[in-house]
Amino acid sequence: MSTTNQQSENLFSFDNQDMMVFILIMSLHGLQMMFAELLPSFSLGGLELELGPFLFISYTLVFLFRSFWACLAVPVGGIVFGEILIGDFSAFGAVESLLMITISLYIATTMITDPEDVKWLAVLAVVAKGLEELAAQFIDVGKFYVGVESLEAIEWLPETIWAVEVAGATTQVIIAGLLFGALPMMYFYPRMRGKIEPLLGMEPVGGHPSGKRFNRDTLKGLVAWVVLTPIAFVFEAFSETSGAFLVFEPQFVESYGQLFFAVPIVAAAIVAYGVVYYRQRDAA
Repeated sequence: MSTTNQQSENLFSFDNQDMMVFILIMSLHGLQMMFAELLPSFSLGGLELELGPFLFISYTLVFLFRSFWACLAVPVGGIVFGEILIGDFSAFGAVESLLMITISLYIATTMITDPEDVKWLAVLAVVAKGLEELAAQFIDVGKFYVGVESLEAIEWLPETIWAVEVAGATTQVIIAGLLFGALPMMYFYPRMRGKIEPLLGMEPVGGHPSGKRFNRDTLKGLVAWVVLTPIAFVFEAFSETSGAFLVFEPQFVESYGQLFFAVPIVAAAIVAYGVVYYRQRDAA
C-alpha cells in the first residue's frame, strides 16, 4: 500500500489513487445530496429549514484522505449529480461552489495535526462550513447591492440584507455543519479510519507535518479564500444576468416529478461501487 499526504507532495499532483478518491467522494456526496432532496423542508417565520444535506459523509471522507482533489470532489459531486443530471445547471453559477467549498475544506484539512483527535475534527468541520457560508453571505450581499438580486424579507427580522444573510448562514452552519455534519462525523470517522483507505490501496494519512494547527498552509489557504471570494462573486453575478449563456436547464424533475431523483441516485451508487470494485479486482 502507499500513503497519500497533500502536505508531502505537490498540491496539484494527480495519480491513480487521487483519481479513485476523487470519484468516490464525488459520487457519495452526490448520493447524499439526492437523498436529502427527497426529505421535506419546513419554514420557521419565513426562514426555510431543510433536513440535510448530510455533510458528515463528505467531511468524514475528506478528513480521511486530505488532498486537494478530495476537497474538490465535494462541489463537483454536487454539480454533476445535483445539477447536471437533474437538468438544472448554470456554468457561471457553479463557480461559487467549486471555489468556495473547495478552499474552505482545504483550509480545514491543513489544521489537522492529530488525525485521531475527533473533537478537533468536529470543530474543523464547523469551521469549513462556516467559511463556506461566510463567503456565500458576502456574495449574496454583494449581489443585492449591485442590483442583480432582491431582498427576501423574513417576518421576524428587520428588513436589512445583513440580518437576513446572517440568519440564513447561521442556520446552515448549525443544521448542515453541526447537526448533520460534525456530530455524526464524530461517530463515523474513527470507525472508518484505517478501514476505507485499504479498499483503495492506501494507508491512513498522518497529521500535518508542521505539528501546528495554524501553519503556513493554513495561511496560504486563508489568503486564497480572500482572493477567491470576489472572483466567485463576479461569476455568481454574471449567472444572474447572463440569460441562457452556458446553461443546461431541461428541468427533468419538473417534467417527470420526484421519481426522476432515482436517476442521479442510481448513477452515483453505481459509480461509487465501481471505484471500489475496480480497485479490488485490480489488487487481486
